[in-house]
Amino acid sequence: MNATRRKKLMWVMFTLAGAAVAVVLVLYAIGQQTDYYFDATAISQGEAPQDKRIRAGGMVVAGSVQRAPDDPLSVQFAITDFAATVPVTYQGILPDLFAENSGVVATGKMQGETFVAGEVLAKHDENYMPPEVAKSMKENNRNGVTPTSEQYNPAQPIHETQTLQQ
Repeated sequence: MNATRRKKLMWVMFTLAGAAVAVVLVLYAIGQQTDYYFDATAISQGEAPQDKRIRAGGMVVAGSVQRAPDDPLSVQFAITDFAATVPVTYQGILPDLFAENSGVVATGKMQGETFVAGEVLAKHDENYMPPEVAKSMKENNRNGVTPTSEQYNPAQPIHETQTLQQ
């Protein structure tokens, strides 16, 4: 092999190696930005990873919203898919449409048995339910869980808030 061919071959090899490294880095970055969705049943069965960002969805359990007396931005509530319930803590301002008996999807991490949310998204009208929540609820209904009609009623605004007991 002459020197010109060897030089061209080296350029081709370096280009292919650079492209392979770029592809690996792009796939790694995409994997780090992926948030997997888990419903309350999957979380309660331990399928959700600990200390890894995930999305959790369900209906806010009636009577579960509690605010800390010393910090009005600290909120605890529970979400359910009518088969299991998961406690959620959130530090921040909740969306205006957040209410009991309404659908939410939260992004955060599992810490022990509690889901620590960094972001909470609420439904935008009384007929909307996040697609992931609707799908998991339909699957649960196929498994014999029959929610009552009041569980599907539109959210009622909350006029009073409860405080956490210390």
